[in-house]
Amino acid sequence: MAPRVCLLCCQAVKWGPVVFIASIIGWSYYAYVVEMCINTAETAEKIVFLLLYHPIVILFLWSYYQTIYTKFQAVPKEFYLNQSEWQRLESESNENIQKDQLNNFARKLPIQNRTITGFPRYCEVCKCVKPDRCHHCSVCSTCVLKMDHHCPWVNNCVGFHNYKFFVLFLGYGLLYCVYIALTSLKYFIKFWSANGSRSVQQFHILFLFFVSVMFSISLVTLFVYHIFLTAHNRSTLESFRPPVFQNGPDKNGFSLGTKANFAEVFGYRRLHWWLPIFSSLGSGVTFPTQTVDLDSEDLLGQRQRWMEEGENVDRQ
Repeated sequence: MAPRVCLLCCQAVKWGPVVFIASIIGWSYYAYVVEMCINTAETAEKIVFLLLYHPIVILFLWSYYQTIYTKFQAVPKEFYLNQSEWQRLESESNENIQKDQLNNFARKLPIQNRTITGFPRYCEVCKCVKPDRCHHCSVCSTCVLKMDHHCPWVNNCVGFHNYKFFVLFLGYGLLYCVYIALTSLKYFIKFWSANGSRSVQQFHILFLFFVSVMFSISLVTLFVYHIFLTAHNRSTLESFRPPVFQNGPDKNGFSLGTKANFAEVFGYRRLHWWLPIFSSLGSGVTFPTQTVDLDSEDLLGQRQRWMEEGENVDRQ
């Protein structure tokens, strides 16, 4: 019984930030739609404000939902060592022999990244050789493909399968807050400068403006940072610790140019860029580079398919 109670408490704590954000969004919807638009704004403003507000909030909530509930796919089976292999590896004390064992196992795997000492990257918890850009998340207790970071605000790892959704969540969240701040500014000034006591309705609008500005300042930094990472084809982890290739660390190792880097996350079809539907290129297991260090038909073929797909879309 005690372990189950502890597990439930841990789950409750993990979902706490999500519940907090959901509560803020729910309150802001009430304050903006009911207190400001319906009860305060003039008729013409009311119509325009509500017509523009609802597409933004729908895209914002849709992106947030996708970021939270998109499940990342597991590392492919061929990257896992069987029981005898990982027991033999972990019982070996000689690092050179360990390196030989890992190299022999990883010889047919499409990996380019190494540890700083030249080892294929091995996860002692999952008992697998990590694919390129894959990292183990201690919170999720598993290896995550192209892991960016674990985000408590979505109670999920941000990685290959939901990174686009996360960037859209930041972008639409920023748009949502800026829109509320700009459209409520007139009434904020009016109520802030008014003499005498203020009604509950006015306090809702005053607080709505403050909260929207506060979150706008927070989100703009994160959003610009992740647009920068997308344009340079880096994850948050790779921005702090560059991936190591056979020729050494290279922070731009996976960069294919700004256009191709953007397409790797958002795809080539412009309509899909704005929608929280999966359109990222590749499998999350292998990634082409400008100079493919590994003689792999999978990587070369993948890069060629991406280029052909982009050319076909540009012709349409």
